[in-house]
Amino acid sequence: MTQIKANGITIEYEAFGRPSNPALLLIMGFSAQLTMWPVKFCEGLAAKGFYVIRFDNRDIGKSTHLSHLGTPNIAETMAALMSGKPANAPYQLDDMAADAVGLLGALGIDKAHIVGASMGGMIAQIVAAKYPQKTKSLVSIMSTTGNRSLPQAKPEAMAALTTPPASDSVADRIAAGLKTWRVIGSPGYPATDEELTEIVTDAVTRAPYDPAGIGRQMVAIVAAPPRNDLLKSVRAPALVIHGADDPLIPVEGGKDTAASIPGAKLEIVPGMAHDFTDALVPVYLKLIGDFVLGVEAKKAA
Repeated sequence: MTQIKANGITIEYEAFGRPSNPALLLIMGFSAQLTMWPVKFCEGLAAKGFYVIRFDNRDIGKSTHLSHLGTPNIAETMAALMSGKPANAPYQLDDMAADAVGLLGALGIDKAHIVGASMGGMIAQIVAAKYPQKTKSLVSIMSTTGNRSLPQAKPEAMAALTTPPASDSVADRIAAGLKTWRVIGSPGYPATDEELTEIVTDAVTRAPYDPAGIGRQMVAIVAAPPRNDLLKSVRAPALVIHGADDPLIPVEGGKDTAASIPGAKLEIVPGMAHDFTDALVPVYLKLIGDFVLGVEAKKAA
């Protein structure tokens, strides 16, 4: 892994495959580090002939933490939105999209397949809509449009995601992480206890705990306006993947995303929820690999 300056911040990233191959950028979700993209998945895409880049978003992992922006008040943000007032967010999802595009530029990549999961899917949608010159295709995974009328997360899923650990200790942070992934994990593709413990422990020990940074990411999501109209402008080939059993972003979010993007293909996966288990890697590789290879084949024809 290495770091590079882009869009005024430092971004930690890791690449797989040959730089001469078509680029594929992976954008991870809320509070999750680049390591949440399984290595087997990244290596599998590289083996299919792609230059795969995964990175830490701002305020997470080893990328720049914007501590000078302070700790946001999420309750106030929610209250402002519910009363029809504009939300005061330290930064927007648009800024995070500019980070992703800036990373491509810093790496000398003219155009890439843009793949995002959860919040990363929201960011990827913005990249595809606002930076068409940088977008070969869009893959939005377990994400949504921000349409306020859609079904919301199940209370237990939202609680698991937003409840802070009992303390800042490594043990309590690991315990909180394990609880979260067990609540939002895929019933049809479950992680083993050993796998889950390794994933959570690696994430907890990789970078310092920054609840204020996580809060800033959350406010960016909450404050983001619905993207339905924006998505109508996407002209790149698009694939939407969603778990039928997702308790955090219900499947209606994926359906609304696909319906908003002209010509988008929708894949609903029974038994999938809101995670990236070893058992799900072959599913993701098949769906995403076939899609981006198809886009490349059409370009070459």
